[in-house]
Amino acid sequence: MADQLPKGFRAAGLYTGVKRNPDKLDLSLIVSEQPCVAAGVFTQNLVFAAPVKLCRERTPSDSIRGVVINSGNANACTGDQGDRDAEAMAAATASAVACQPKQILVLSTGVIGELMPMEKILPGIKAVAGKLAAGADALTAAARGMMTTDTRPKIACRSLTIDGRTISLCGVAKGAAMIGPNLATMLAVVMTDAKLNADDAQRLLHDAADESFNCISVEGHTSTNDSVILLANGAAGGPVLTGEALCKFRGTLVEICEDLAQSIPADGEGATHLITVEVHGCRTRDDAIQIAKTIADSPLVKTAIAGNDPNWGRIVSAAGYAGVDFDASKVCLHLNGSLLYERGQPVRFNGDAVSAAMAADRNTGIVLLLDEGEASARFWTSDLTAEYVRLNADYRT
Repeated sequence: MADQLPKGFRAAGLYTGVKRNPDKLDLSLIVSEQPCVAAGVFTQNLVFAAPVKLCRERTPSDSIRGVVINSGNANACTGDQGDRDAEAMAAATASAVACQPKQILVLSTGVIGELMPMEKILPGIKAVAGKLAAGADALTAAARGMMTTDTRPKIACRSLTIDGRTISLCGVAKGAAMIGPNLATMLAVVMTDAKLNADDAQRLLHDAADESFNCISVEGHTSTNDSVILLANGAAGGPVLTGEALCKFRGTLVEICEDLAQSIPADGEGATHLITVEVHGCRTRDDAIQIAKTIADSPLVKTAIAGNDPNWGRIVSAAGYAGVDFDASKVCLHLNGSLLYERGQPVRFNGDAVSAAMAADRNTGIVLLLDEGEASARFWTSDLTAEYVRLNADYRT
């Protein structure tokens, strides 16, 4: 479906001066005309930002009206003043949209360890509230206002029909580096006009994140501000979703989250390839995830892909040190559909042809087959290039 907000939602984004470049928006606002059921999943890092603390305290909920998001400053490692600033952002937003401060969530992303420039943020909140709209341009502006080193806004929208009613979902996300499982320097807000109860919303979001955002990595760095928020305002009408209707909604929510999750490593800093690692034939899904993550996080695997080198030895050996027991004599490996390794032994293949295929396609698929059970997992990452090193070496200087 075309990029559009679900019923009853409005959005906006603008430039407040937090970032140096006025062409890069740095403040976003998403508001529902009526209170939302809200759920959240957050970073597992013990060092977490003030906005994460605030959102954890306010979700799950059945009375959230909106989310204010700033980029350029993470408000992380900022002590008591950081907590006060997050609260002040919520209060200013509540005043601008006529609700209670406890009905507003706050997300931040950017440089760690610097106090929020509230002299820019607070007037910006009043100004961005004046720009709230329901159109596609407003949605895009909100997605841009979340961006840091992202090269493009990340938006995913879908709809489904339940009992004759059209239900819409739309998500926005940011992230390009400091990306590791259990979330990373990524933010996402998924909006829907479905009617959910708070417990179901929290459970569904947790499950969807496990199948999507927790299966991506750029360099394995779990950051301080990772947050995924689900807002459901019920504006589509009808009863609270239960049973088969709720299962159908869950499937679409997972699809939205997967779309957003894949767009993050695809936009990884300096990346030239999006790598999909599939592992099949494990005893448990946890085993499959562990092997896939180990392969995805291997600098040698990532640099081989960057160089369009079908170096299967790096992939197989990464699986071997993942800490999961398996029979190495039964392992098979495919790269972009070409069999490179079969039942513990290399096979003849045209290395130049495989390399050319890798160079011609931004998407690289690694499929590892074991013979231990029926469980499988899929993991997304990006390659590792000299441009990634340059961007992160120059991030503050």
